[in-house]
Amino acid sequence: MSRPADLPGGERFFEVRFESIGGLGAHAAGQVLASAAVLRMGLNGAHFSSYGSEKKGSLVRSFVRLGPSERPIRTSAPVETPDAIVVFHAALLHNPATFAGLLKEGTFIYNAPPGPVPEVLAALPRTARVIRVDALAIAMQEKSRPNAVLLGTLCGQFPFLDSEIILEALSEEFAGRHPEAVASNERAFRRGATDFEEIPGVGRAESDLPIARGEPAWGYRTQPEGGIIPEPGNMAWNDLSASRTGLIPVLDRDKCIHCGMCDLVCPDYCLAWGDGAEGGKYERELVGVDYRYCKGCLRCVESCPTGALTREIEQPGLAERLRVPLFPGFIT
Repeated sequence: MSRPADLPGGERFFEVRFESIGGLGAHAAGQVLASAAVLRMGLNGAHFSSYGSEKKGSLVRSFVRLGPSERPIRTSAPVETPDAIVVFHAALLHNPATFAGLLKEGTFIYNAPPGPVPEVLAALPRTARVIRVDALAIAMQEKSRPNAVLLGTLCGQFPFLDSEIILEALSEEFAGRHPEAVASNERAFRRGATDFEEIPGVGRAESDLPIARGEPAWGYRTQPEGGIIPEPGNMAWNDLSASRTGLIPVLDRDKCIHCGMCDLVCPDYCLAWGDGAEGGKYERELVGVDYRYCKGCLRCVESCPTGALTREIEQPGLAERLRVPLFPGFIT
């Protein structure tokens, strides 16, 4: 098979890094992309992901490395100098490691709704392509997941990634276990390939971005004295907002009977309570949700007997507007 026109030659492979939060499907997207390239397109490929003991809600990186069939891949190292970075959650834009290593002619794709361009993207190379796609909204409209949308956007930027072949592999991935998802995934994939926005003039860096290699925070010379915990656990500093995948619980206080069923099932204690009105019916009342600590599991909605808690699409700024802080005197 001849080399695709835009597949890097020489000593380079074509490399992609998916930056994600567990639960958005980055691992599955990388798996589909690599298997389709190897089994259907005649390329050499490798894929693996990096995540902790509990993937859901935690940082996930998925790596794909592709090359021509005559060139073996003899490394399983993480992708450090990607041709493309695909960001599944906008919260990750505030982590400098998300951009690390992007080539100056690389492509940066991120999931976000239309609106102002985050200032942090100025750290990207000036000559890099920056693509924004509202993958979450498209996925919810098509009853799919963001990974199908972002996979479509990625294939749309690189012609050698044959969209029809990748889509066929995506459909087969779900045909056995979730046949009902095949049609919705196809719609989401095709919209991802067309319903995106290329944003010019974003980056300011003049060259490839530096590689971020993780190094131990402490060595035998720099570790603290025994028995000292310099960074103790702190619930007030915790932030679970990046774990949400598009839906949040919203409280209608007029319907609430303050029974506490929602509080019994909430795994993160993100519901804010206050004193009831003097002489009123309730001694304690549910006053709202602190979305800083809400990961969007929606167990509270499922348990609510009156429908006072409903699931709503998380539009930009909605959580900030409705948030009732658990720690009012604590600046976050």
